[in-house]
Amino acid sequence: MILTVRQALFSCLPLLSLPSNFFLDAPMSDVIFSFQMLCSILVNRFGSRPVVIFGGLLCGIGMVSAAFCTSIFQLYICAGFITGLGLALNLQPSVIIIGKYFLKRRPIANGLAMAGSPVMLCTLAPLNQFLFDTFGWRGSFFILGALLLNCCVAGALFRPIGPISERQKNKEAKGALREKTDGGIAEIGEKNIETKEDRDCCENFNKFLDLSLFKHRGFLIYLIGNVLMFLGFFAPIVFLAPYAKHRGIDEYSAAFLLSILAIVDMIARPATGLLANSKWVRPRIQYFFSFSIAFNGVCHLLCPLATSYMGLVIYSIFFGLAFGMVCAMLFETLMDLVGASRFTSAVGLVTIVECCTILLGPPIGGTLIDTFGDYKYMFIKCGAVMVLAGTFLFIMNYYNYRMLAKEEKKRMKEDGEKKDNEDARTKKDVLAERELTETCPIAFSEY
Repeated sequence: MILTVRQALFSCLPLLSLPSNFFLDAPMSDVIFSFQMLCSILVNRFGSRPVVIFGGLLCGIGMVSAAFCTSIFQLYICAGFITGLGLALNLQPSVIIIGKYFLKRRPIANGLAMAGSPVMLCTLAPLNQFLFDTFGWRGSFFILGALLLNCCVAGALFRPIGPISERQKNKEAKGALREKTDGGIAEIGEKNIETKEDRDCCENFNKFLDLSLFKHRGFLIYLIGNVLMFLGFFAPIVFLAPYAKHRGIDEYSAAFLLSILAIVDMIARPATGLLANSKWVRPRIQYFFSFSIAFNGVCHLLCPLATSYMGLVIYSIFFGLAFGMVCAMLFETLMDLVGASRFTSAVGLVTIVECCTILLGPPIGGTLIDTFGDYKYMFIKCGAVMVLAGTFLFIMNYYNYRMLAKEEKKRMKEDGEKKDNEDARTKKDVLAERELTETCPIAFSEY
């Protein structure tokens, strides 16, 4: 529900006929991506439920306050910063809670949760236009604020799972560590005390944001691949309708291409989750994700060949399919790599690194269009980057799986040798005891 309501807000912003309204979503996007690391820390500290409820309150307050704004700067603060911060606090916990609720059918759950965005993109755009025509932009902001307050209700339903929370475990470990430290203060020097305090500070910070993920090989592969991918992920959506108009297609037919894309995307996301949950795909889900990214790139590379409206319709269908496949597995593959316990920190770190390429992708595409005067170079750039990202992920995931297999084999061998040594030592002790018993039977009989 939260992901659905979030998309509803983004679908309505272009419909508000305000001066410079096109840039309202830019500061909002900046805030959403910039505060994901803070969101990770808050979720690890307080849990998903209070963070989502507080984020929903910020969203409602920001949108309702925007209805009273009298300048563009005030709109940036209310609808951009405050609402963007609320959405940042809503997005990540909504994805994290799926990993806590589901294990066996987690890919299906992720696919269904992500399907809310295209549903709202298809249905709420006409409704938002109706609200604007009927109530004006101030009334529209009021209604959107009320809509976003439903995130508080959804957050209240985030039931914690597990008899002992991670916060309680960390608190107990912190208490034990503090007792141990206090007991040894009298026996160590001032230099050792400072070293201990520095180490405790780092350990306390890692409880809220696990920076050791940067030593995780699979996480680094995922991060590099996604940074490349997002350079060409969103730009084709932004320029699809303008490209159709550039080809001489009327604006209503060009806008309908986005509806086609959204409808296919809406079907593709849960279908991809169902396929990814199968016994054939789930053990190889990283390869499936790599294929989806490369498939996206191939669609963009072939887009310049579509010169007619029917060709663009076909491109929109395949683009919607590929886009839905990537979105359905975007967080599932990350959780598969790092596990549910480290997923909160992983999402925050990934988002803060990716935000630069996410925000730079469309401007770079627009620069190519302005430079060459043709949209095909933008599609070629996006396609080439995504094919490169998919190929990189496929090769590096293969390497990662090979290394994991070798490490597991080495670990099993070491465990086997350790067990053999323990068995040999035990056998030697038994023989020695038996020999001693046979040598001194009278001494042992007295006991």
